[in-house]
Amino acid sequence: MANGWRSYDEVAEIYERVHAPRFAEPARDLVALAGIGSGWHVLDLGTGTGVVGEAARAAGAVVVGADPSIGMLQIARRVRPDLPVTGAEALDLPFRAGAFDGVLAGFVLAHCTRPDTALFDVMRVTKPGGTVAVSSWADGRDAFTTTWLELVHGVVPKEILRSALDGAIPNHERFRRSEYLSETLHRSGVRKIRVERMAYEWGYTQADYLDGLKTWATARFVRGMVGEDAWERLLQRARGLFAERFPDPLHDRRTVLLATGIKE
Repeated sequence: MANGWRSYDEVAEIYERVHAPRFAEPARDLVALAGIGSGWHVLDLGTGTGVVGEAARAAGAVVVGADPSIGMLQIARRVRPDLPVTGAEALDLPFRAGAFDGVLAGFVLAHCTRPDTALFDVMRVTKPGGTVAVSSWADGRDAFTTTWLELVHGVVPKEILRSALDGAIPNHERFRRSEYLSETLHRSGVRKIRVERMAYEWGYTQADYLDGLKTWATARFVRGMVGEDAWERLLQRARGLFAERFPDPLHDRRTVLLATGIKE
């Protein structure tokens, strides 16, 4: 891939088509839990194609989205033209101190090598008394993931895959735990923290689900490692195995942690 397997640039179209309609539901819940309303100035950190930012705009907020993936931002500008977006890393946000009444980060912190450092700049751009709200995946491996990894481990050794993923999403496992999420926010200066565990169920055709796998860090790494021919053969085996094991459409059940708090 032109920008490296860690980049979302080349899978942005798939992300918007397959995942964005489903991720809109936890985005709306995060905005509601944060109490965001009319007139708020809000930063959507790690905006991707703008799903969380769109939910905040629907609540009446003035929103800007920030993300390091130019490919994702191009989709955001096309699909959500009323949402201003900019290319930026969490560690170095191009905004003045206290610029925002609220900062939202949907499924972002697990990707940060140093989440405390990232949250330091989040706190800098949040005004005193402002709200910080984040979400993270809380569930473990399910039958669909197990089937996919069964195939992946047939072409990439577990140790190599684990090492790669530890670099791409180093805190994925830690942020499954509500206590770790709360502790991380508290260390950064967030107070009055509230964490909600929410359950969601999404339907996918098998074709869409398998297409959506291409956005996962696992798939991006494997594709870059084995090359296009082997990757296509892997996808073909996945289609056959999913058709053998699961009904179509698939019902994907996910659990999400939604956390909010106040900057003192």
